[in-house]
Amino acid sequence: MSSRLTSDFWVSAYVRRCHLEGAFALVRRRGAKEAGAIFLVIDRLDGGNDLYAPAPQSEAEDLRGRAFERVLEAVDGLTIEERLARELRFDSDIWIVAVEDRQGRAFLDED
Repeated sequence: MSSRLTSDFWVSAYVRRCHLEGAFALVRRRGAKEAGAIFLVIDRLDGGNDLYAPAPQSEAEDLRGRAFERVLEAVDGLTIEERLARELRFDSDIWIVAVEDRQGRAFLDED
């Protein structure tokens, strides 16, 4: 039995963390409640966007944690949308969380 947090719980906590840090965040797309892959779109509000995708499972620090890797950095919104469309064709159960933060913070640190 895995003690990993469900995707819906993790996303809810993540959105709350973003709001507490002064950033705007919303769930653009809800995926599979239990174990849907989570993608994070960080809009720097200057035309640049970053995309974080799930890192390979071996990079997760523990079973409950989730690891992410930045797969696109400082690209336009169209590039992000094209990548997400490809991901959706591969897996229709993904979550997409959008964050607006002028500092480009992803709020993925363990602090």
